[in-house]
Amino acid sequence: MAELSGLHLFLLAVAVFMACAFEFVNGFHDTANAVATVIYTRSLKPTFAVILSGIFNFLGVVIGGTAVAMGIVELLPIDLLSSHSLNTSLVMVFSLLTSAIAWNLGTWYLGLPASSSHALIGAILGIGLAHAHISNLPILDGVNVSKVKDIALALIISPLFGFLLSAVLLFVAKKLFTNQVFHGAPPRDKAPPWIVRTLLILTSSGVSFSHGSNDGQKGMGLIMLILIAVLPARFALSPNINISETQEIIKNTELILKENFRGALLNLNKPMKESPRAFSLIHVAEAREAGMSSSTAQETIRTKPKEFKISNSATDDKFELRTQILKLSQTISKIEKQNPEVTSSPLWSKVTDNNKKLKATTRFVPVWVVLMVALSIGLGTMIGWKRIVVTIGERIGKSHLTYAQGASAELVAMSTIGLSAVAGLPVSTTHVLSSGIAGTMIASKSSLQGKTVKNILLAWILTVPVCVTLSFTIFVTLFRLVG
Repeated sequence: MAELSGLHLFLLAVAVFMACAFEFVNGFHDTANAVATVIYTRSLKPTFAVILSGIFNFLGVVIGGTAVAMGIVELLPIDLLSSHSLNTSLVMVFSLLTSAIAWNLGTWYLGLPASSSHALIGAILGIGLAHAHISNLPILDGVNVSKVKDIALALIISPLFGFLLSAVLLFVAKKLFTNQVFHGAPPRDKAPPWIVRTLLILTSSGVSFSHGSNDGQKGMGLIMLILIAVLPARFALSPNINISETQEIIKNTELILKENFRGALLNLNKPMKESPRAFSLIHVAEAREAGMSSSTAQETIRTKPKEFKISNSATDDKFELRTQILKLSQTISKIEKQNPEVTSSPLWSKVTDNNKKLKATTRFVPVWVVLMVALSIGLGTMIGWKRIVVTIGERIGKSHLTYAQGASAELVAMSTIGLSAVAGLPVSTTHVLSSGIAGTMIASKSSLQGKTVKNILLAWILTVPVCVTLSFTIFVTLFRLVG
């Protein structure tokens, strides 16, 4: 890391430590939800429950892949990370981390099951908006609007899905299992029957694993955001990239698009505001949008792309290639969305295959990052669980949580969070599980505790805007001081 001064290297180490601290806080903040039912029903003693949860969180991070991690990185526009100085990159990183950690700790202290996912995403969005503000750009140019829409939809729908499906599952369980042991309040002096105990332990472990695979990836994405911003020469592209092969794939993909999907390229109906680095396909779409005649635009399309060369140590060159890859991928996605008929063409499958290969060169996470996040979230699980457990077990509904309610909510949470991780969509363990508990209470005709539900809803509604405001304010303030 000779490209960094001693001070900058120290600040990078502090930033990575803070990212691990965020995941540590995430562990005891969010994962308390996973152990809530198993502790509250006395299926396991608290110490053993949190250790088991920590182990499954660790495994979830290690095994879960990187799709969600890259979704976090891609929340910001393609060029933002490469468009400013090292000092500004560090200001961005510390603003993001400070706001997310402050909100997480505050809501944990108050015993509110607020979402670490919402906090992180809100902080990232605040940075993007602040960057657009200080750069005198349209405010929405500071975020990847398409990615934000996808993630916002997942974050909004997943709690509603948890609420409804948990209620339905409990209704089915009441029909199938009529023994009142499953549906009565857990006794305070003994563990549940072995079959119930086994089910609750399995569902708790499943939620922990799913939490690790989804929230752990957010931590990986956060650290990669830091590393790409501060050390682009090392982390903008995979260290295993074959430069000549990658260049060949780019040229081949451009050629297929230009020769076979020209009409779709010319009809891209929304200007894409990109940097001067954007290659010819993007420029043609912009030119067409600006009113250029078809013949002129087509002539532009025929222009041979500039030869691209890269050295292994050139930071700008690595960002150049990363930018080209991501913008080509963006163009392909845009064509597919606006012209779904192209997917029936055999040549389009070649385009999508090439796109997967290219994106793989930008979607990597070093093993040491995976292990560091896994360790942070696993250790965090073992601390500070009690405040959230009491909220989940006793303060959502007016009656105490039953075995059937806990199992139903956790089965739904486990499957929802796990499937979201596979799809690359960040969702909130906190909100999926707490809304699932609320759904089972309603299905049992038990009233909800208005004060607690109101606090949970407030945390759900306020987390993103508060974290956006915090990170925006901190970034602009620090930028004025040191930018």
